[in-house]
Amino acid sequence: MKLSHKYSKQVTTWLLIGTIMVFFQVIIGGITRLTESGLSITKWEVVSGTLPPLSDAAWQEEFELYKQTPQYREINEGMSFSEFKFIYFWEYIHRLWARFMGFVFLIPFIYFMIKKQLDKTLLKDLGLVVVLAILAAIFGWIMVASGLINRPWVNAYKLSIHLLIAFGVFVALLWAYLNATYKLDIESKYQGRLGKWIGVLAGILFLQLFLGGVLSGMRAAVVYPTWPDMHGSYFPSVIFDLNQWNADNFNNYDSNEFMPALIHFLHRNTAYLLLIVGLWIAVRLKTIGNNLQLPSFKLGSNFLLIALLIQVTLGILTVINSVGSVPVLLGVLHQAGALMVISVLIYLFFIFKRKNI
Repeated sequence: MKLSHKYSKQVTTWLLIGTIMVFFQVIIGGITRLTESGLSITKWEVVSGTLPPLSDAAWQEEFELYKQTPQYREINEGMSFSEFKFIYFWEYIHRLWARFMGFVFLIPFIYFMIKKQLDKTLLKDLGLVVVLAILAAIFGWIMVASGLINRPWVNAYKLSIHLLIAFGVFVALLWAYLNATYKLDIESKYQGRLGKWIGVLAGILFLQLFLGGVLSGMRAAVVYPTWPDMHGSYFPSVIFDLNQWNADNFNNYDSNEFMPALIHFLHRNTAYLLLIVGLWIAVRLKTIGNNLQLPSFKLGSNFLLIALLIQVTLGILTVINSVGSVPVLLGVLHQAGALMVISVLIYLFFIFKRKNI
């Protein structure tokens, strides 16, 4: 790939900063989830919520609102004021960072529009980013609201959808950045099916991300903190009990053993499938890159191999250390690893997008 001179350096830098900011927003969201901070702010105040409580009375009011939630009554009853401020901090930072990203996007966007530095192609890419960002914000509140009524936690399925939308924002912005910054210089006419296999890998990754979000929402890691077995068995017996396959168990996943076992089993084995397909693609990329002298293919092969091995290792370490609770550092690194794998896949799509390789 070569640098494109279609857009100014200011535009491409703006897109890169936005991509990095979304990356950190997903990470902050992971910390918020793992520290069980997401329900500490019980109101959705887009404008007035920009400022934190500025007086003891305001802090007390927020604490009293939190005391009315199922999470406080069932899990955190008796928590200290300082403990409440800790969980409030992470949810506040998560929302504040989202607002900050909005300003970082909007102000330069207006400037570049006035200067006519954005064409229809880039505006189309950025339009998708805006739509997904709005959906992420809306579904974020829907997710939070699901934990303020009956459950002491947010709904696992809604959490996973919110996470997928957040990943979608990152993907859309990264794609816009690559399109604006680089141009392809691949002259090869090599024909094959590798591009389709990258699509297959993307499908497997999408499923894995959804399962990972659900697993996290169900806190299933603490139910089976062993590897490679699940409490002494590769196949948990509960998932073969046909009586367990019912709508009530799927809906009330936090009151039965079936769903944590099923999601855990699926997440682990989808990871193995992702690794196998990914390694095969990495080998093929390396071979084609060497034979046809395509540096972008060799680079993509190395990136994919490293990203997959790191992510699998982090997944295993997270599981075996989730005794009683999920370790925050490992859990966050595992989520960052997912972003790393996504980034590599988007890079591969980019170098394949105009060629039938």
